[in-house]
Amino acid sequence: MLKEIRAALLFGLAVWVYQATNPPPPKICGTPGGPPITAPRIKLRDGRYLAYKEHGVSRETAKYKIIYVHGFASMRHNTMSVAKLSVEVVEELGLHLVSFDRPGYGESDPHPKRTPESIALDIEELADHLEFGSRFYVMGFSMGGQVIWGCLKYIPHRLAGATLIAPVVNYWWPGFPANLSTEAYYLQLPQDQWTLRVAHHAPWLTYWWNTQKWFPASAVAARKPEVFSRQDLEILSMVTDGRMNRPQTMQQGKFETLHRDMMVGFGKWEFDPMDLKNPFPNNEGSVHLWHGDEDQMVPVSLQRYIAQRLPWIKYHEISGSGHMFPYIPEICEAMIKAPLLEKK
Repeated sequence: MLKEIRAALLFGLAVWVYQATNPPPPKICGTPGGPPITAPRIKLRDGRYLAYKEHGVSRETAKYKIIYVHGFASMRHNTMSVAKLSVEVVEELGLHLVSFDRPGYGESDPHPKRTPESIALDIEELADHLEFGSRFYVMGFSMGGQVIWGCLKYIPHRLAGATLIAPVVNYWWPGFPANLSTEAYYLQLPQDQWTLRVAHHAPWLTYWWNTQKWFPASAVAARKPEVFSRQDLEILSMVTDGRMNRPQTMQQGKFETLHRDMMVGFGKWEFDPMDLKNPFPNNEGSVHLWHGDEDQMVPVSLQRYIAQRLPWIKYHEISGSGHMFPYIPEICEAMIKAPLLEKK
């Protein structure tokens, strides 16, 4: 009898371990039972598809071409306040901006082997498909801002300029002094501390941690009010694009979107951004980093340290702002213009 009980317990444990470490497969767009394809897409070298959206003047008449990288739990339709730029500003600049669904989001195929390098190469391939020329601008917000570090590392020769907007930091980047990153890490809510611990130290449990019901998981993923500043909450009450597109954002599943972001963003990187060299030693371009001094999600102390370590970055700190300041039209316009107009 004891043998049977022990066998049943072991079997139950094995089933639990399997379910905890094996998320359901994604519902890939365009496949039987998967969501429909509504966006233009390119086929990448490895066979995956990448969905994108074009904004501004035509590619043929554009003076400046920008690829925009969306943040966590977002998609190609979420472009800060770009849609609110006046026609006069867009035409005066000759601006053509392309946003795309990062792998797994929206209508882009998932990439189970996604890395900071792979997403940078996806961006390069997208630019080549759209015939952006030898150099183009990149701009990313939040988790998309973190992606720009990969562009600076792996495709610096293709960049005309780069803008990191409230970029997510990895607390385990070795360039941070231990006391500084530890202090910043503990500014997060305890449930977010645990979420990132799991993503970094035990990534195979990321799916389980974010779906189990015993302990609270990511407050950021749940968009708890506690992770936003007062200004953020005011902005969110007026912003509709994220809420309108949210079902489509993760229609292929949460594992290859939210959970993959956690594992890549807070996992072990092959490089430390603080070891990067200036990609524009002859001032033929520039790198800008914008951050709010009241950001509750990404501690400003870490961005200040990065700006100190990399003096070639033009650092802009927005007083009284949290994480969502790019949705303020005037600031969005200033961020877009900064790397473009300084060449004049």
